[in-house]
Amino acid sequence: MTISTKPTKDNPIAIIGAGMAGLSCAHFLSLAGHSVHVFDKSRGPSGRMSTRRSNDNLVDWQCDHGAQYFTARDIDFRKQVAEWEQESVAAPWQARIGTHDGHGFKLQARTLERFVGTPRMTSPAAHMVRSMQKLPNPVRFQWQTTIQPLHMSVCDEPGWSLHSPENGTELPRYQAVLIAVPAPQAVPLVATVSSEATTLSQSIRMQACWSLMVRCPQPVPLPVDGCFIENSPLRWIARDNSKPGRNGPETWLLHASHSWSQAHVDDELQTVITMLLEAFTQLGGPTPTSVKATAHRWLYADSVSPANGGGWWDPQAGLGLCGDWLQSGTVEGAWLSGSRLAQQVHSSLRSTTAQANWISPSTIS
Repeated sequence: MTISTKPTKDNPIAIIGAGMAGLSCAHFLSLAGHSVHVFDKSRGPSGRMSTRRSNDNLVDWQCDHGAQYFTARDIDFRKQVAEWEQESVAAPWQARIGTHDGHGFKLQARTLERFVGTPRMTSPAAHMVRSMQKLPNPVRFQWQTTIQPLHMSVCDEPGWSLHSPENGTELPRYQAVLIAVPAPQAVPLVATVSSEATTLSQSIRMQACWSLMVRCPQPVPLPVDGCFIENSPLRWIARDNSKPGRNGPETWLLHASHSWSQAHVDDELQTVITMLLEAFTQLGGPTPTSVKATAHRWLYADSVSPANGGGWWDPQAGLGLCGDWLQSGTVEGAWLSGSRLAQQVHSSLRSTTAQANWISPSTIS
C-alpha cells in the first residue's frame, strides 16, 4: 500500500493549526500564489498567544494567559513587527521587569525590547487573518474543525484527503498538508504516514504550565510589572494591565513553574488556584480571599529543547511540519519556522527532484 499524495498543481495546500507558525506559513504561501486552507480546532486564531476575556459581576476583564511578550531579533521578523506596530496591533511593553530569588525583588536593566499584542495578545494573529482574507487569492479559514490522523490512500486520485468529526470528509483533496501544532499533537496526525515525521515529533518533549488570571480590587504595590521567580511554585508574574492598550481592573497573570505544573498537572482547578494564590501572597501579592481567580492548564506550553531546525518537509509525500518547537521555542521562532517552511514548499512544488530535508535558517534567504 502506498500513499497517493504526489503534489498536484491544481489542489490547495492544507495547514493544520492557526497559531503563529501556521499563520506565517499560510501568509507566505498565499502571497506566492498558492491556494491555502487553514484548519483549527479552536474558535479563532492565535494558539498560545492567547487572551482570556470575561467579566466579574458585569465588570469586564481580560488577561494574556499564554505567551506574555515577544522579542524581535531576526531582520525579517522585525519588519513584520514594525508592520504590526503601524496597524496598532502590537507595541513595545515599557515594563519594569525584575527577578525574585526567594528573598526579594531586583529590577533588570531595560536592555531587551519586549513587544505585546494590542489591545490583547491575540491581536497580531487576528490581524493576519483579516489581511489574508483580503488578498487576491484569499486564504480560507475553517474554525472548530478537528482534523483526524492522516491515513494512507488506496485510491488513484492524487492528493491528501482530510477528515474531521465535525464535517466528515473535507473537500477538496490537498496537494500538501502542513502541520503547525505542538509536537505531541503532531505525533498522532502523522504516525501512520511518515516514520520520519513521527520520530522527529516524538523527540521533542513539551512541558505543562498552569496559568492563573487574578483580578484584584486595587493596585498591587509590587515594584515590578513582570518578574521571573525562583524558589517558588511560580516562575513568572505579570501585571497584565500595565501592557499598552489595556483597560479594566488590576489584573495579574501567574505562571507556575514547569516542575510544579507537571507535579500538579491533574489537580482540581480549585486546588491549583488555592496553592498559586498563596505563592503570590508570599511574594507580596494580595490575600487570596480578596481576589477573583481563574486557572487554565497548558499541557504543551514550552519545549524542553527546541529542535532549532526551522521546519521539516517531505516533498515526495507533500507533508510538512513547522512550529516554535522546531525553531527556538518563541513567538519569533514560530513565525520564522512557518515562513521558512512556506519558502521550501513553494520552491519544491516546482521541482521533481527535491528530497525530504531540514529547513535551516542559515540556508534560506
